[in-house]
Amino acid sequence: MLTYSYTGRSLRFAGGEGRRHFATEGLKPPLQNHRVEEPSAQRVEEPSAQRVERLGTQHETGKRTLAAAAVADGDSCEFGSSRYYMMCGLGGILSCGTTHTAVVPLDLIKCRLQKYYALCGFGGILSCGITHTAVVPLDLVKCRLQVDPNKYKSIFRGFAVTIKEDGMRGLAKGWAPTFIGYSMQGLCKFGFYEVFKTTYGDLIGEENAYMWRTSLYLAASASAEFFADIALAPMEACKVRIQTQPGYANTLRQCAPKMYAEEGLWAFYKGVVPLWMRQIPYTMMKFACFERTVEMLYKHVVPKPRAECSKAEQLVVTFVAGYIAGVFCAIVSHPADSVVSVLNKESGSSAMGVLKKLGPRGVWKGLVARIIMIGTLTALQWFIYDSVKVYFRLPRPPPPEMPESLKKKLGLKE
Repeated sequence: MLTYSYTGRSLRFAGGEGRRHFATEGLKPPLQNHRVEEPSAQRVEEPSAQRVERLGTQHETGKRTLAAAAVADGDSCEFGSSRYYMMCGLGGILSCGTTHTAVVPLDLIKCRLQKYYALCGFGGILSCGITHTAVVPLDLVKCRLQVDPNKYKSIFRGFAVTIKEDGMRGLAKGWAPTFIGYSMQGLCKFGFYEVFKTTYGDLIGEENAYMWRTSLYLAASASAEFFADIALAPMEACKVRIQTQPGYANTLRQCAPKMYAEEGLWAFYKGVVPLWMRQIPYTMMKFACFERTVEMLYKHVVPKPRAECSKAEQLVVTFVAGYIAGVFCAIVSHPADSVVSVLNKESGSSAMGVLKKLGPRGVWKGLVARIIMIGTLTALQWFIYDSVKVYFRLPRPPPPEMPESLKKKLGLKE
């Protein structure tokens, strides 16, 4: 005989072979404790698992509550269970926590290097932005002398004509694009120089870095200036247009929109190639000449080693070396500077056309003014940059010395 009873959501069958229990939802409860007569043993059937599942599916009115699959052999928990997600989270804690803790020394070095390069870039902003803005009057006369030598003729004549036409305020024309542009240039120039010098030095090794240090300085400075000029070009174009085209615009806010409306974006970057021609040789000379001059001054002029010099004495050496480097910088970069000045003044002109127009002698107009300006400028830039390093207590390596390994190879005695 087969009996069944319904309690809540469970339908229980009791027969001769034992008990079966399965979940059903939505079934109407039968009569409690109802007894069913079993005519014969052959007609007694227990519901199979497939039938029970089909029955539950047909009468389902809410969410099914069928049990999940059994845990596979060798697994500690069921896939998708709460324990599974907890153990996955524990694995993440161990994997990330352990690996990041293991590289803490490397991360510390990285952070300090980033801080070092960032402060070097800040020193470049101050050194270039302040100094170039300070010599705007001299730069204005120099540019006008380059583009209109018949009118301005000489430095003193240029100052006199400018003051007569525009007053004392006229000497400050172009100060805003000068400050913005050369601050961005200084950030890239000094910051990237330190990055490239370290990177290239590591690539060629300590011994080669010493033996080929001049080439290392030239390569690092050229790479840095390439990016620095891209940052400088738009503001340089505005500065030259304001200074050399009277009546075109008096401020950066007037000049930049007007140039964009007339020539588009190309107006700000058409002078980037001549700018590279001017600034890359200038910067290569500026850094390589400065580095080697400092080395020679401490070796042949300064009566005591650098380590024994005070900070003030070291900054004096920096200023002198910077001025010497600035004179050479002015000479090697002046022809390209003349081309840039004329190119940014005349819309629709090209670098080759301007070069042909100026001729061999015309490209050297205004050289004396440029030597005075660039010599002073470069000396002050190095002085400010080195002062920033002193203030923030950044590493200031002494002049390079021959590595011990190279001394042994060459058989030199200490």
